[in-house]
Amino acid sequence: MIRFVTSGMARLCVVLGVLVMVRPVTSRTAFAAVESPAVFQWNKPDWAPTPIVPSDDPMTAAKVQLGRRLFYDERLSRDGSLSCANCHQQARAFTDGKPVHLGVNGELGIRNAMTLTNVAYLPTYTWTNPLLTSLEQQMQVPLFGDHPIEMGMAGHETQLIAALSTDPKYPCQFAQAFPEDGNPITLPHMLKAIGAFERTLLSFDSPYDHYKHGDSNAISAAAKRGEALFFGERLECYHSHGGINFTDNHIQQGQAIAERGFHNTGLYNEDGLGAYKSWDHGLRGVTGNEDDEGAFRTPTLRNVAVTAPYMHDGSNATLRDVILHHYAVKGHAALGPNGANPLRSEFIEGFKLSETETRDLIAFLESLIDETFLHNPEFSNPSANSASATVPAHTKERSVHGNSN
Repeated sequence: MIRFVTSGMARLCVVLGVLVMVRPVTSRTAFAAVESPAVFQWNKPDWAPTPIVPSDDPMTAAKVQLGRRLFYDERLSRDGSLSCANCHQQARAFTDGKPVHLGVNGELGIRNAMTLTNVAYLPTYTWTNPLLTSLEQQMQVPLFGDHPIEMGMAGHETQLIAALSTDPKYPCQFAQAFPEDGNPITLPHMLKAIGAFERTLLSFDSPYDHYKHGDSNAISAAAKRGEALFFGERLECYHSHGGINFTDNHIQQGQAIAERGFHNTGLYNEDGLGAYKSWDHGLRGVTGNEDDEGAFRTPTLRNVAVTAPYMHDGSNATLRDVILHHYAVKGHAALGPNGANPLRSEFIEGFKLSETETRDLIAFLESLIDETFLHNPEFSNPSANSASATVPAHTKERSVHGNSN
């Protein structure tokens, strides 16, 4: 419990009855509680691996709670219209239901907002940049990037820190999260706190998890048949969507070499030679390597049934579209005048499914929905009266066939 006690010029932040003085961030003397040293307790089953945490951003409960509040704070955008949660809504597994993200002043981006499901296990971030290897680095892209503009805070850093410093709650929260620093309200600390919160977004409570760990009745017969299809050589889904997080991008404690998967799935073929859209060449835009044209990072399939629309540009409205109008036909480009993309992954060779098999595969993907994750109050907006605390409930794929989310 945190409370403020004001006496004369002094403003006290009382947490667990312990007070520590920090340098003033306003004209008044500020105090903050120091969290008792303890090993951070991850909210995960014993069988789930432990995430790697940067040595300069250790996990603490105080830092996570600060990051949670910052994640939902619209003052982190230039015009006060957007928070991180606008593009990463909990009920949609921290996506936004739009083909591409929307920035300040209504500016459209070029890519779909990726889920934050189990983001703590990723060795690299964003759709195409293998150089972004920490959440603290990645957070600077939406905050300060200008191509496209998202939150638009470049050049407004001083105003942001001033707004946080004069908030009734932030001085205490920052001081508690970073007790070693006498002036804790800084941009680096803000990034670290948000990164710490995002690492807690763990999802291991789906019906399929229960099925794999002893409950044979946790998923339907259709989902079991879909599982066999998914992990079979006929569809070859598991080659890129394997492992505990259904992706070939993974790192955890004790893992010597990170998995980093970027693939061209044949979505476009603009010139007959494999070119993607002129405004987004995928991994090639970072590496400059022609062989990386159209390659994008493999997303996790956990909670995939609530994260429509799909692909890096949100061009597929439903899972049925992804299965039948993309992967089954050797990539969507194969339906166009230039034919299948010659640079596509070797695993994109097409297949045929009956209607029953298609439903079974979708049933399996729906079994990866973790309702606990989508409604966990520890991940929600801590400001109960904030409009951004409420987002539309998700709709399962079976009830939206043929519709865009």
